[in-house]
Amino acid sequence: MVPAVQALTVDVFGTVTDFRSTIIDEGRRLGEAQGWPEIDWGEFADRWRGGYEPAMHQVRLGELPWTTIDPLHRMILDELLAEYGLDLDEVERDEFNRAWHRLRPWPDVIGGMNRLKNRYIVAALSNGNISLLTRMAKHAGFPWDCVLSAELSKHYKPDPEVYRTAAEYLDLDPGQILMTAAHIHDLEGARAVGFRTAFIPRPDEWGPDGSAEQPADGQFDIVARDFHDLADQLGV
Repeated sequence: MVPAVQALTVDVFGTVTDFRSTIIDEGRRLGEAQGWPEIDWGEFADRWRGGYEPAMHQVRLGELPWTTIDPLHRMILDELLAEYGLDLDEVERDEFNRAWHRLRPWPDVIGGMNRLKNRYIVAALSNGNISLLTRMAKHAGFPWDCVLSAELSKHYKPDPEVYRTAAEYLDLDPGQILMTAAHIHDLEGARAVGFRTAFIPRPDEWGPDGSAEQPADGQFDIVARDFHDLADQLGV
């Protein structure tokens, strides 16, 4: 498998970013600035992220036109602010929504990614829109060789069009690409169109009470503890 692979496409939300703790910290700072009463920002972050799949499903069903992730995040945020009884003006809402542009990386990501770049193309492949992913990379220092987005195919992962479009943009056969993610459905979607697959568990993605997804034995080509372990297994 290793000699054939020329590029890694890497999921972003949850796989390389600790979105939950970032959103919690952003919410706390905003709440203090606004003088809001005590809010369970862990619950708020989970619900904001939890609205992501249902919102994308509305697009898939045609209940919403094609919509990128920034507006979907904003739609979910507006609903949560109303439910929690929190008032923000348009500028403040937009700034809070851009918290998703400022997500922090997991500790192993930058170093491990730089090791992998010594041999492979390393590209983001995310449902996030290109402007979001670009600003996130600028903020966090992600050393992507390129940013690929579901926006390019106007489909969301795990729809096969997303992976096929990524392969076309990289000018590679699917079997020359290693999809890397912490989410089984993402890797299954990539594998269905011929990508090789690497699973990296993120037990803290949903906080201290969360747990990592657990693939079956042999389900994916590689299971690695983190990006450094992935680099070790690939001999980089």
